[in-house]
Amino acid sequence: MSSMRRRRNTSLNCGRIGGAGVEALLAGTGREIQGRHSAGVFAVCSAHELVISALLQFGKRHGEVVLVEATCNQVNQYGGYTGMTPADFAGRVEGLCSEEGFSREKLILGGDHLGPNPWKKEPAAAAMAKAKDLVRDYVRAGFTKIHLDASMHLDDDGDPNTPLDPLVIAERTAELCRAAEQGYEERLRRFPEAQAPVYVIGTEVPIPGGAIADDGEVTVTAPEDLHVTVRVTREAFARRGLGGAWERVVAVVVQPGVEFGDHFIKEYSRSQAQALSRALEDYPGLVFEGHSTDYQQAEALRQMVEDGVVILKVGPELTFAMREALFLLEHMEREIPALARAELSNLQQVMEGLMVADPTYWAPYYKGDEAGLRFARKYSLSDRIRYYWAHPQAEAAVNRLLDNLNSVSIPLSLLSQYMPRQYHKVRAGQLSLEAEALVKGRIAEVLQKYSLAVCPQD
Repeated sequence: MSSMRRRRNTSLNCGRIGGAGVEALLAGTGREIQGRHSAGVFAVCSAHELVISALLQFGKRHGEVVLVEATCNQVNQYGGYTGMTPADFAGRVEGLCSEEGFSREKLILGGDHLGPNPWKKEPAAAAMAKAKDLVRDYVRAGFTKIHLDASMHLDDDGDPNTPLDPLVIAERTAELCRAAEQGYEERLRRFPEAQAPVYVIGTEVPIPGGAIADDGEVTVTAPEDLHVTVRVTREAFARRGLGGAWERVVAVVVQPGVEFGDHFIKEYSRSQAQALSRALEDYPGLVFEGHSTDYQQAEALRQMVEDGVVILKVGPELTFAMREALFLLEHMEREIPALARAELSNLQQVMEGLMVADPTYWAPYYKGDEAGLRFARKYSLSDRIRYYWAHPQAEAAVNRLLDNLNSVSIPLSLLSQYMPRQYHKVRAGQLSLEAEALVKGRIAEVLQKYSLAVCPQD
């Protein structure tokens, strides 16, 4: 069997991935060793409560460990675009665990792209000071999977079009790790049984925020770049006396050749990723983490895991699925005779108004004439609309939609028209005919695809 088709020793069970450090990632989750399989773990990177609740329900139903991640832009010491600090986010997710009856012992919290990205327009000294506070706060709040990302140019780093020196990235990554270790020491004083954080290093192309170009051009990480990243980061850790922390570095973020933009999906190609996959053999204790894996087909995700991309990140595809379901429900809301005289949600109109009034989160990404921009604001695979769901007007419109539909009996004929897969599940008694359940059922379809990729059924 070729190295590309082999089954890597990356798993001890579904939800458990190999290597001493990676095992620590899922320590205490109650999983038992049951032979060796080619399996991994998927991380849900979303701050939306409908997505997180759907994940917790899915995990409870299937007895799975779940990994929920927040990014530096979503959640930071200043609130991020969600208005939540790391402690706020951890508390909210734990509260949802209680609401859904999901065991807190099977929840892992992760921090994604933790570093100076939110402050990249500031001088390095100021940006890094804030980044270290950010990482420290995440670990103090109980996040145990920490992606350290110092790959971006800061204000005084010179030409932003020139790649940042890997030595500079490594030094900054080590500084962030030291701050994380300090946060862990502080947490230990409050919680003596607290789990030590595990680390992910490296970054993918493009930086957080998603692809801007819609041409599908993606460059797979070169093996030599992987070797440089591991070597210089390990040396930077050693210079700061972080040898123990290095033993808890579990993964390297790479670009395996997947991406998505407004209207394109770059499919995974094993042949293009072959050299990168083979390079991982030099690092028995490490695996790859893949970002922007959203919208990949199920078989492609499965192949990625087999080829060493053991940690799969998904985020926009989940809120895209949620948006699909909410818009479909609004179509039904308008058609149901019993709601003819009700105050309707006008959800799509509300979301369009919010995005036009504040183009901050979509204008740098969407290109084209007004008709094209209007289409992208609704239907782009980049899903920049996800930044607007937390707005009070958006929340009010969603609540109005759900309340309206819950006040009537949704006709099965209408459900079949707009949500045929959910229709069949309702008929089979697998899904409740309630508005929120229909939304979560749509989200669960994406979760199921990832679950089968990281934990194939024998």
